[in-house]
Amino acid sequence: MKILVLNCGSSSIKYKLYDMDTKAELAAGGIEKIGLEGAFLKTKKPVGETIYNDIPTHTVGLQMIFENLVDPQKGVLKSLDELDAVGHRMVHGGEKFNKSVLLNEEVLKVFQECSDLAPLHNPANLEGVRAVEALLPKVPQVGVFDTAFHQTMPDYAYLYAIPYELYSKYQIRRYGFHGTSHRYVSQRVCEFLGCDIKDKKIITCHIGNGASVAAVKYGKCVDTSMGLTPLEGLMMGTRSGDIDAGAVVYLQKKLGLDADGISDLLNKKSGVQGVSEMSSDMRVLEAAEAQGNERAIMTLKMYNYRIKKYIGAYAAAMGGVDIIVFTAGVGENQYGVRSGVCEGLEWMGVKFDKAKNDSVRSEECVISTPDSKVTVCLIPTDEEWMLASDTMAIVSGEK
Repeated sequence: MKILVLNCGSSSIKYKLYDMDTKAELAAGGIEKIGLEGAFLKTKKPVGETIYNDIPTHTVGLQMIFENLVDPQKGVLKSLDELDAVGHRMVHGGEKFNKSVLLNEEVLKVFQECSDLAPLHNPANLEGVRAVEALLPKVPQVGVFDTAFHQTMPDYAYLYAIPYELYSKYQIRRYGFHGTSHRYVSQRVCEFLGCDIKDKKIITCHIGNGASVAAVKYGKCVDTSMGLTPLEGLMMGTRSGDIDAGAVVYLQKKLGLDADGISDLLNKKSGVQGVSEMSSDMRVLEAAEAQGNERAIMTLKMYNYRIKKYIGAYAAAMGGVDIIVFTAGVGENQYGVRSGVCEGLEWMGVKFDKAKNDSVRSEECVISTPDSKVTVCLIPTDEEWMLASDTMAIVSGEK
């Protein structure tokens, strides 16, 4: 079975093609700047190249991807008839979806009703579905929701302390994101360690430009750091994370900002970039830290401290923790962040293997000592494979 997975943004499409029988990644790449000048298709597999072209819509973009996949010289398919299904990353399913589903008009109507909760992401996801529908009308499509994994949170964890009628009327609550990644690494770490996820209390740290932590108790998410939107929680590349709502009101008045202005400030101009006034790239900050730059040192301390606080909180919420997992771009590659977060967690039974930690990146490994009560692991995430697996299960009738 051959499955194409798509992640459609407002002006981008990322794709991977899998042969599910051999678990082989046949093709991968993405399109950037849809509807803008300088649009291009950049392929990674099987041949790496950049193709510039006018790409006014997602439909045109997908047509380019399909043509590349069946190209006689560099393609991996003889015909698009070889495609058995398409899986889509769908960002916000609200309370409507707690698992991946086969996409049809009824499902898409409900998904569209969630667009107010993710106005930048959901319409783009829907465009991708419609584009595939137009080009390959007979191919089944599956939606895999970022928010679905977190739908097992209890009400006392996901509700905000605001008038209950605002939840009843507008569904204002914590939803959480990165769910596909948190689900993948919590399952994969147990396979890697040879243990049963139903017996383990796991804290998964998805640390990238966007970042979140999840508490996974016996295979189910019981809490997560992101909220109604991806702004809540950890300090991120350009997002503020947790901030006093009173400070937000104060800033609006002081700076004369409207709702869009304050959203731009907190989502795009804050976080690591805003505090450091250097970059949102952790590699830049770590290089500056090594040179003794005081602002970089402070920014990294803030960054690590907030992750550590959530780990402590979730250990308390679950009544302990057996496994801590680091994943995503920063979590997999920045050993300084992993070390900074784990430093001081000895009280909960963490014995960190600094030498091992400092020597690895983007590979499955244990970075705690053999006698550590809490096992600390690095597990590279693979959201695309999870999308493909869910898609295969659904079109095969297994889910």
